[in-house]
Amino acid sequence: MGFMDELKGVFRETEEGINKAAKDLSRVLKDIKSAPFVKEMCKTASNMYRMGWDERNGGNISYLLDEKEVAEYLDLNNVLRKIPLAGVNAAEFDVTPLIGKIFIVTGTGKYFKNIEDDPETNLGIVRIAKNSVELLWGYKGGGRTTSELPAHLMCHMARLNADPENRVVMHSHPTHTLAMNYVHELDEKKFTHTLWEMCTECIAVFPDGVGILPWMLCGTNSIGVATAKKMEEFRLVIWAMHGIYGAGKTMDETFGLIETVEKAAQIYMLTAHLPRINTIKDEQMKELAELFNCNYRIDFLNLK
Repeated sequence: MGFMDELKGVFRETEEGINKAAKDLSRVLKDIKSAPFVKEMCKTASNMYRMGWDERNGGNISYLLDEKEVAEYLDLNNVLRKIPLAGVNAAEFDVTPLIGKIFIVTGTGKYFKNIEDDPETNLGIVRIAKNSVELLWGYKGGGRTTSELPAHLMCHMARLNADPENRVVMHSHPTHTLAMNYVHELDEKKFTHTLWEMCTECIAVFPDGVGILPWMLCGTNSIGVATAKKMEEFRLVIWAMHGIYGAGKTMDETFGLIETVEKAAQIYMLTAHLPRINTIKDEQMKELAELFNCNYRIDFLNLK
């Protein structure tokens, strides 16, 4: 056998090896659309749209994923492209604690009603890098992360410090919660107290209360920093005349937090103009919180 024949044989074996490895990889990796975290995002987004919380492209969700679980569905070495962290001043936003972390995030300008039918266009799985994110899947057609991603990441850092199990950050525009912003004093103690009075379950569901920010320009460092600061003590933060941020351990928990606030706000808006004959008393709320062993904001109650 001549030298050229030997060389051809080497190339042939190499090509066959590469093809075999590619086939093996394609067999090993599961279908990403069947991943539980993709299904959760799709289902939750659909529910938020159905509830009327996320009109048009309003609202966004980010979910910190387990790297080992993601590796069952994606080649983590295959970075499709890098996306800059829009609206971020690197000097003010140190993303270092999250570098290497993987998130599934809703896309900018994407309608929640379309996510379930086309997750690959409306969602993205990204890995955090310095001043950018590495796209591992999604945002088909050139899409990008939500413009609120810096605020989300700041909130993730704050919540992970408070509770390492908090992996979800959710932003939406619930109708009655927003309406309440216009007719109720935007004081954290008073606003929380009113919500707690509306449903027996409220103090047990969000015993830490609700934080409130004044109206601020969205998509900026400043609102992200302010929201993250509030999230050091609250899992729920209202952006006045805009919407609400919620954080939790799971999609269900985070959705449920916002859902409970919205139900309480709805009851308030249905009754605020009427004379109140009955109410849940502060002593009763204290009993409830202690029955469920909640670490509640006792300073938000008016106890004798």
